[in-house]
Amino acid sequence: MTEAILEPDLPIIDPHHHLWLRPAAMMANLPPPTHGFDKVTRRVPRYLLDEFLADLNSGHNIRATVFVQCGAMYRASGPDAFKPVGETEFVNGVAAECASGVRGDIRACAGIVGHVDLTLGPVVDEVLEAHQRVTDRFKGIRHSASYDADPNVLGPLARIGGGLYEQAAFREGYARLAKHGLSFDSWLLEPQLPELYDLVKRHEDIPVILDHVGTPLGLASYEGRREERFPIWLANINKLAELPHVNVKLGGLAMAFCNFPSFLSDPPAPSTQLAAEWRPYIEACIEAFGVDRCMFESNFPVDLGACTYPVLWNAFKVIAKGYSAAEKTALFSGTAKRVYRLDI
Repeated sequence: MTEAILEPDLPIIDPHHHLWLRPAAMMANLPPPTHGFDKVTRRVPRYLLDEFLADLNSGHNIRATVFVQCGAMYRASGPDAFKPVGETEFVNGVAAECASGVRGDIRACAGIVGHVDLTLGPVVDEVLEAHQRVTDRFKGIRHSASYDADPNVLGPLARIGGGLYEQAAFREGYARLAKHGLSFDSWLLEPQLPELYDLVKRHEDIPVILDHVGTPLGLASYEGRREERFPIWLANINKLAELPHVNVKLGGLAMAFCNFPSFLSDPPAPSTQLAAEWRPYIEACIEAFGVDRCMFESNFPVDLGACTYPVLWNAFKVIAKGYSAAEKTALFSGTAKRVYRLDI
């Protein structure tokens, strides 16, 4: 699907993307994909700077990006708690290459969101400090809690039990983020949104970013129930929006878990269809949080399941067509710059 670029001069900071490399030997030993998430990510065994720059330079005015952890390039040796620091080291190299100007004007990975296992006790401080010693581009962590009693919902990502954010050890580690001046990205599923509220309401000094509008569900035991559960999702979104330190990323709706008609459709859906499918969730978030706490995100390459990078940003621009210039600035770049403290 190729489309003319809408509003090509509008500056964009993409606040959520990944980079990874999956060796051919590893891919060859995997069983055939059955879950939609696998069907998408198996298409992209390599998504490094060259592939990402091809997307960034495909027509929209991307000025900078924020990398979000995905388990890439962990250290192969040393204490397990410190292995995620390898991801920050790797991404900081990518960021330095872009900051030098040799790859053009786009400042990819100007912000880095890494990972620390917050359940590990006092060593959490040491690991956070190790990330921060790598670079001042390190802005926060993501520790996902995604879980559903139906393992077919998450498929290959069904890796943990429920109630992570309710555990005392996790909450102790979470509280440590404040003294390091770091933010917290959260990925969890729509039925889990009350768990996030209960965690973050006690810590107004830790900026929170809810990823992917809270991931509404439409597959496995939730198939055909996404619209039915919209009021439940909306009530929880409105409750989170009452907390002024909580922000939300508008995107991730092209993932398998949401299971909109556009997912893996043939032919691929145009931006107008994507906008129609996603609009209720995005507009509800903007109404609840306001433009200054909302930011459009690509979630690439995961969101390749429904569209290409330029078509995705076209869809967001279709949704935002009626907003003022100042509101568009907030949604497409301003909120991301403020929340991630980017020096752009």
